[in-house]
Amino acid sequence: MKGFTLLEVMVALAILAGVILTVITSYNYHLAVIARDRQETEAVLLARARLDDPEFLKQEQKSGTFAPQHPEIAWVVGRTPADIPMVDRLTFTVSWDGERHKLTLVKFLERTTGGTTP
Repeated sequence: MKGFTLLEVMVALAILAGVILTVITSYNYHLAVIARDRQETEAVLLARARLDDPEFLKQEQKSGTFAPQHPEIAWVVGRTPADIPMVDRLTFTVSWDGERHKLTLVKFLERTTGGTTP
């Protein structure tokens, strides 16, 4: 007899289906990881640019978005006294995807005249 039996073909197809399913699942997982990392990197870069802007610390605004380029990314800033004398802790929280994802950057600043607001 030459060729494969039906049972051998069925086993080979089952193994092939398992391998293909594993590859597709792995590919989708890694695409999701790449998308999440891209969003986090974009949020961190936007936050750092805002914190490094000397004019930002002079503003009274405590929340907003990165409109017009990124209106879907929101930010909130808060300033509280740190445990170190004459130092304030500035927390800059960035959120996106309807506040499902957040990250916070912290910066320590020399305390200005008595106030605790940015």
